Order: sequence, then C-alpha cells, then structure tokens
Amino acid sequence: MFGFFGRQSRSALASGLATLLTLFAISNASIAQEPAVESADLSASETSLDAAAAAERPAETTSVPHLAGTIDTGSTTWLLVSAALVCFMMPGLALFYGGMVRAKNVLNMFMCVMVCVPIITIQWVACGYSLTFAVPSAITVDGGKNEDGSDKPALSYLGWDSSLVFLKGFSDVDPASPNYFGKIVTSGDTTGASPTGVPELLFAMFQMMFAIITPALIVGAIAERVKFSAWCIFVVLWATLVYDPVAHWVWNVNGWLFQKGVLDFAGGTVVHVLAGASALALILILPKRHGFPKGPFLPHSIGWTLMGAGFLMVGWFGFNAGSAIAVGKDFLPVSGAVAVMAFATTAIAGGAATGSWMIAEWLHAGKPTAIGVASGMVAGLVVITPCAGHVSPGSALVIGLIGGVVCFLGVQLKQVLKYDDSLDVVGVHGVGGALGAVLVGYFAIRPAVGGMDQVMLQLTGIGAAAIYGFVVTAVLGLIIHKTIGFTVTEHEEEEGLDVTEHGETAYRLN
Repeated sequence: MFGFFGRQSRSALASGLATLLTLFAISNASIAQEPAVESADLSASETSLDAAAAAERPAETTSVPHLAGTIDTGSTTWLLVSAALVCFMMPGLALFYGGMVRAKNVLNMFMCVMVCVPIITIQWVACGYSLTFAVPSAITVDGGKNEDGSDKPALSYLGWDSSLVFLKGFSDVDPASPNYFGKIVTSGDTTGASPTGVPELLFAMFQMMFAIITPALIVGAIAERVKFSAWCIFVVLWATLVYDPVAHWVWNVNGWLFQKGVLDFAGGTVVHVLAGASALALILILPKRHGFPKGPFLPHSIGWTLMGAGFLMVGWFGFNAGSAIAVGKDFLPVSGAVAVMAFATTAIAGGAATGSWMIAEWLHAGKPTAIGVASGMVAGLVVITPCAGHVSPGSALVIGLIGGVVCFLGVQLKQVLKYDDSLDVVGVHGVGGALGAVLVGYFAIRPAVGGMDQVMLQLTGIGAAAIYGFVVTAVLGLIIHKTIGFTVTEHEEEEGLDVTEHGETAYRLN
C-alpha cells in the first residue's frame, strides 16, 4: 500500500504522525487540568447571549475579545457561503493545472493539488490557526515610540495560544464558557478593532481554506517531475514555517506588517507573492524536466483548463468578497458594503485582464488562444486580490487591464531566462500578486491611505514576504532533495507519474 514511499519517507511520515498524536494527547490533558471558569448568572429567559453579558466575559481566554456582540446572521451566512466557494476552488485548480500537463501526468497533478486538503486541515487544526491568528504572541519586538512620546504597539512575528491548539477553545456548548464554540470573533484594521459578528470558529474555517489553496498553487511550477511523497512532506513543513508566519505578519492585528499599515485585502501578498516566490525557489534548485526547453510539453486537455478557470472565477468571489466579512474591513459604512465593492471589483478586473491578455497574445503571436484566455482570467483575479475592497470599480478596470498585459509579459520571461516554470506560477501568481499589492497602494480609496507613501509600505510587505518565502522554501527544498529526493528519475518521468507514483492511469482506451 505504501510502496511508493521510500524507507526514509515512511520514517519521516511515521515520526510526524507520532508527534501529532502526542500533541493531541497533551492538548487534551491540558483541557482536563484547566480550572473551570465560573459561568455568569443567567436566568431561564436569558438562554441566548446578549451584548451586555458578552462584555462581562474574560477577554484573555481566547485569541480575540470573548463575545463582543451577538451573531450577525447575514454576515455569518455569507461567510459560510464564501468558505464553501473557496473550497470549491480546489477542484477548479486541479482541473486548471490538470488540463495543462501531459495525459500521463494528470492524476499526479490532481493528487498533488488535492492532497493539500487533508494535510493542511490537520496542520491548521493542530497548530496553524494558533500560529497565525493568536493575539498572544510568541515572538515580538518593541514597536518604538510615537511622535508624542507614547509607546507604539509591539510588533508580532508569530502567534501562539495554547487554547487554540487543536481548536480546543471551541469545545464547549455552554454560551457562558470562554471555550464556547459560538463566540464572536473581533478583528480590525490599522484604525482599531471592530466586531465582525461572526463566530470565531467560522473565521478559522474560512482562513483554513486560504491555507489549503496556497501551497497547491506552488506545485504547478514543478509539475510533471515532483515525487509525491516528497511533496506531502514539503506541504506540511512549508505551511508551518512559511505560510503561517507571513499570514501572521500581514493579517494578525499585532502582526508587524499589519501594524505598519500594509494593505492586503484577500491575499495578494500572503497567498500569491508568497506562492510565486516559493515556486521560484523550487524551480531554481530542482532539476528541470528532461528535454526542457526543446521537448514538447503540450497540454492534454485545454477544455479542462478552461473549465477549471471558470470554477476558479466562481470561487474567487468567495475568496475576495468573503474577506470583507472575515477581516472586518469596515472603512466603508458597513462591511456588507465592502463585500459588494469586493464582488464588483473582482468581476471587473477578471474580465478586463482576460481581454488585455488576449489582445497582448494576439499582437505577440498572431492568434489568441484558449489557454491565454484562461490564464488572463486567473491573472486578473490574482491582481485584484489585494485590492478588492480597497479600490473603486473604475480603478479595478484599470488594474485589470494593466494586470493582463504585465502577467502576459511575466510568463514570457521563462522563455528568455530558460527556467522551467511548468504551469506559469511565477509569471501569473508571483508577478500578478506583486503588481496588485503595489497598485492597491496607489489606487486605495480608504481615507488616510493611498498614494506614494502607501506604495512604499506595500513594497516593504512584498519584499519581506518574497525574500522570507524564497529563502525558507529553498532551504526546505534542498534538505528534502538531498535526503529523500524531491524529483523522480528520468525513467519515471518518461513513463509518466500517474503510473510510477500512483499505479494507475487517467484514461483507459481499450
């Protein structure tokens, strides 16, 4: 059953599983040892939690103030739908990537994308959410002084809260308990904290979907040559050592980039810049596909790729518009208005970039292609991701038009520089994410931000995420490649990874 794993791979996976089970046992033991928290006096008529009772509950028992208000059913419903839409992007990405590889590698591509679901789910529940969104910080530095001499907030680099390990802080059905599963999350922006009106457990699940899809983006860069067992090990290490810290910097209210005022509405820096930089690191340290760049590496099903792009676009509305609720971006009167703005700008930029990419390709190659249309659509969605709730519809049109052309040119770089980015992850996600992160600084309509000062802040965020992601990914990739091997042999590559890695084929023609 486990024949495709080498001895070293099996040992590493067994050790990881043993560690996970040990942590879970310790976590459960700590629950039993925790002193009981006295419930507030509730009369029989006060079975539902009101805002006054919420204010009396201890804030320090969770990563965010406990029960800042009653549940907003509208926001909660939309975030539930948005989380499902982001989850729907996973089969979309599998189709998008799967159609672009050769027929002998399509199942391996599907597997490398979809295996991120179980791996990251376990990692996120075990420790990822705590590392990313816990307000009690594990690593902080002094924030310095304001001009009036007052202390600036401490700058956090990594979170940790034992109550969030294995999400045990959501284990109680008693509304008076600090571990109540329905407690309200609060979050904020650079102007301060504000309640979102959604349960924190839902917020954790929504953010888990982001954590799942981000490493899945990377595998497109090393498609058709990656060893599946090595990829599984890489995903859990990368999520813990790369994604969680950078997401903490940008999206945690104490994160050092958040405190500096870096804008990233839905993941231009955290998801796309980080995935692009990490993909580039793996491309440079791992062997190219045999025969690259001369060999024909033609897509086996462009129809699948177009279908996948369509699925991704549908899911992206949850990705961007859902972030308006999830992270409390309330610089407009209500977060619902921001969700509408994010929805509109996502649709506009996606369409505009599709058109500008098609025109650029038409001028460059003489004909527009279906792959170009699919790639342009994804490029537009990538570029608008950091901007979605921060820019106007008119700005979104401009951003999309610019993004389609710039990402098209970014993809052409691999032909000039001869690096083997199998499915254009660097050109679309790396370049597109960085471009969007810069443009939001210039086009932001939010009061007190926007303009060249904000652009410089954005460049700081891009540089920090890209450099950190590149360096740590390169180290992880080298360690894995020098120990168990990250790529398959030439013979295995020629035979096809569906057979050599999984013992099956996608198509039976007899």
